[in-house]
Amino acid sequence: MIKLIVGSKGFGKTKLLIDAVNKTAETTNGSVVCIEKAMSLQFELVRSVRLIHADEYNIQGYDVFYGFISGVLAGNYGIKDIFVDGILRIGGDKKDMEGFADLVEKVEALVKDEVTVTFTVSTDIENIPEKIKKYL
Repeated sequence: MIKLIVGSKGFGKTKLLIDAVNKTAETTNGSVVCIEKAMSLQFELVRSVRLIHADEYNIQGYDVFYGFISGVLAGNYGIKDIFVDGILRIGGDKKDMEGFADLVEKVEALVKDEVTVTFTVSTDIENIPEKIKKYL
């Protein structure tokens, strides 16, 4: 399952994400992973959350991110939720919304209904491609 938290800069996406991560970590029977571009959430998340700093893995582009997330899932079958803060910055091209939409569809096919992946997307809702608006 895919979820998108969309809004322009200053909308409060990261705050919504932090609240969702912490609530999920308290109630899940599996592992929770949070991937972010800059290590700014380490003191905001409960200790049980696996926090991954994307820059440490030199992720550049949506195809590389897809491979990375596939590896994360392959390395831990107990993951139930993945939260990704700032996917457009991780993907490297904030204007490549079609590339992001393709990533979302590939991740949905990968995780099916077994894992929930939530992305924060720093843009206005009207910039989201139609084919992924169902995840809003």
